[in-house]
Amino acid sequence: MSAQRLGNDDPHIVTLVLQSKRALQHGEQLCLRASQLSSSSARNAVEVLTLDARVKWLSNAVLEQLKLAAAVAKSIEQKRSQLHEQTKQWDTLRTERTNALEATLESLGSQLVPNDFHSSSDNSSIFGSPKSEAKEELIISSPDRSLASTLRVQPTVQPIDKSRWKTLRDFIDERAIEEVLETVEVERATLDDAMATTAEYSQTLVMMNTAVKSSLPQPSPLPSIEKILSSQADVSIEMARHLDSLTAHYDQMAAALKESEAGETFSEEDFQAMNKDANELQFILMELEDGLKAIEDSHDQLTRAAADFQQHIATHKAILDDLEELGDVMAQMLERQQIVENQFSESLHVLHERLITIEELQTQFAEYQLSYNKLVVEMGRRLRYREAAENVVRGMIDQLAAMTEEEREMRAAFNAEQGSNLPADLCLCVENMPTRWDIVPIEEQPFESISSEHREDYREILPTVDSELLAEAKEHIAKVEAMARMGAGTGSQSL
Repeated sequence: MSAQRLGNDDPHIVTLVLQSKRALQHGEQLCLRASQLSSSSARNAVEVLTLDARVKWLSNAVLEQLKLAAAVAKSIEQKRSQLHEQTKQWDTLRTERTNALEATLESLGSQLVPNDFHSSSDNSSIFGSPKSEAKEELIISSPDRSLASTLRVQPTVQPIDKSRWKTLRDFIDERAIEEVLETVEVERATLDDAMATTAEYSQTLVMMNTAVKSSLPQPSPLPSIEKILSSQADVSIEMARHLDSLTAHYDQMAAALKESEAGETFSEEDFQAMNKDANELQFILMELEDGLKAIEDSHDQLTRAAADFQQHIATHKAILDDLEELGDVMAQMLERQQIVENQFSESLHVLHERLITIEELQTQFAEYQLSYNKLVVEMGRRLRYREAAENVVRGMIDQLAAMTEEEREMRAAFNAEQGSNLPADLCLCVENMPTRWDIVPIEEQPFESISSEHREDYREILPTVDSELLAEAKEHIAKVEAMARMGAGTGSQSL
């Protein structure tokens, strides 16, 4: 400064000193506020990192629980699919069994049974005592019951009216079959009802899972803590430099004021320099304010991030409550699903036993039909046997009749020629006619045990078997035996 004095206690210097002092005080306040915010930002940064880690842990825990819920839903669906597959297999078996039974019943319904094969009683079995109008026509009510007289009778052959014949199906208990099939249908419906109780479980879990997952807050981007703190440090250093400038300026102005009070005068150039420096104070304060604003912004960013993470944690706590409820629901669903599986196993076992019953019925009816056809063949064989036996008997009767007639003629000739020469009381039996012979059927018991008056009352009575009925029976037996030889199963199964 120039040694030239302009005057003591120049008020302009005092003003500049006060201006510098106010600038320094304001700068100190700005730097203090910036320091406080920087310290708070450091704490917030630690809190944000902690909260971020906690939110991530909670999110991972929730996601794991949701994975478990998804696995449970998938498991329930797989178990239900297995049950449905078992049910489908049973339905296929039922269709096979019922179709086989129906086919056998239709076959029974298409095979006629002559009236000679059954009693006229509605309660009689096909294997009951044959008693029909057709057979009664063949039984001749005559005192002469000998085989010869019977064989001589030729019954009038009437056209066979098959319209009134029964079928093999008429002799089975249709109501019992219907009861079995109705029982199967009811038990099958019960199985569906049991499975229907868990039909919505998988979808319900998926919906609850989706709802919980959608309620998860979107992860907030973690601000760059290092960048923020580093930026705040750089701003703080710059603000500290500006504060040093303010301090230095105030010290200079304070020194100038002391010099002025000591009688030192300043030149015009000195005052211009002082004014110029004073004008710079405003720009320095503006830069300090800008630095504080930058620190405030980064501090607010950390504060908002901490608040967001706090809100996420609160949301996660609510989600965890939902997950607890979901866990209870899953436990109940799994327990109910297990009960349904146990009931399903028991019901399916019973249903398989019903199928065995249906199969046994079909086998029984098929064997019954096969036995009937063999019965028809057997009756045909017996008719042929009886016809052959009767032919033999008829031939013997004719031969005996001829022999008797010849013997009678020979005895008559002998008596005519020699009788007049013989005394009447000599050989009285010479006048006897030859014994007449007849052949009669007897019951299946020792001939000696039958009284003589009943020995002609027994002749086997057989039902009439026409050629068409016999051919049908033989064809049926041949088919069954052919299937058995081919290894396609038993005759009942092939039917």
